[in-house]
Amino acid sequence: MRSRLLPAGALAAAVVAAVLAGGCGPGDDWSRPRVKPTAIGALAPGFSDPDTPPTPEATITPRPGSWNGVRPPEGYRVVLLTAGQDPQTRTLVNSVTEWAEQNDVSLKTVTAAKPDQYIPRISHAMDLAPDLVISAGNDLVDPLSMVTPNHLGQQFLVVGAELAEPTENVTAADWTGASFRGEGLGMSSTYDPATFTPERAARAVRAGVAAVLTGLTGIVIWLD
Repeated sequence: MRSRLLPAGALAAAVVAAVLAGGCGPGDDWSRPRVKPTAIGALAPGFSDPDTPPTPEATITPRPGSWNGVRPPEGYRVVLLTAGQDPQTRTLVNSVTEWAEQNDVSLKTVTAAKPDQYIPRISHAMDLAPDLVISAGNDLVDPLSMVTPNHLGQQFLVVGAELAEPTENVTAADWTGASFRGEGLGMSSTYDPATFTPERAARAVRAGVAAVLTGLTGIVIWLD
């Protein structure tokens, strides 16, 4: 059987199409620019009041499961920024990793092993130019409070904790028992490591990402 040669114009178009298709998948090396990703699906009633959107630093308590209809586009670029080896942090990290696998998210992990690495690792995470940085680990709360106000163009999601005074680019998802807000404020009396279950951590990741994807940022999402 003789092979058919494509005309030069058609061949060029095929190459461009292949590049664009490959540039948004999980194997994307993040080297190519692209348009800002948008959410697939929509929030269900009960996530927030559409007539009165939450203001920055507000706390909302969404109806359970109201975020389930929202997912990221394939190849959504996320950096998992993590510090600490305590069981709570490991649970959060596992939840982010599983969520990324289930949603064809392009995930890179940046780990800070000791305090003098926290701010440099945050800077490295931003240098990767992800769509979202997800932070897991109480040790990162204070460093993030120092860095994030100066980088409003980068979206952050803090899971299992929150910043005391978040700017519009920092969203948090936590619950009773996961209320760490920084060393200066200390541990809340309600802090309970036993509440960091895989199921609750998974809900925090999904609800938090849904909020970011739909533009509800700079708020605290409080889960039951």
